[in-house]
Amino acid sequence: MSKARSDKAAADLDTPTDLPEGAVNKISAALNTLLADAFALYVKTKNFHWHVSGRHFHDYHLMLDEQSEAIFATTDQLAERVRKLGGTTLRSIGQIAKSQTIKDNNEEYVPPREMLRELMEDNKHVAAAMRKAHKLADDNEDSGTAGLLETFIDETERRTWFLFEASRQEGSNAA
Repeated sequence: MSKARSDKAAADLDTPTDLPEGAVNKISAALNTLLADAFALYVKTKNFHWHVSGRHFHDYHLMLDEQSEAIFATTDQLAERVRKLGGTTLRSIGQIAKSQTIKDNNEEYVPPREMLRELMEDNKHVAAAMRKAHKLADDNEDSGTAGLLETFIDETERRTWFLFEASRQEGSNAA
């Protein structure tokens, strides 16, 4: 069922759904925040990929490139999920900047271990936000969003794990 919208642009983008308008709005807002964070985390991961240095350069450079590609791969699916629900999604860098909860890192130099630890914390933050969005989807019987997020949570936890292991102190179990 299509919901009537008050402005023409929104009406032109109206997508049929059986979810109540309130659920569409809440889930779309949560997914748009995840989308903004995915773009922010992608750029930060690429930044660190481009600027990593030191004796583990090769391994870190490749790992961060792989992780940035995986993060970027989530963006289209998140945005399209919003549209499938009947919501609208992000339209600009400015909107991303306003919506992101991941902090940018504009430092001229970041030591490699600090890069990995910062990305690990950011990925943990994203996984927690995905779990909240998953609960919201479950509470509103939106199994499509819940299923998509289950896959993304697992991928985010994998990145967190790899970043944790790569950032451990030599010969120690300490983080």
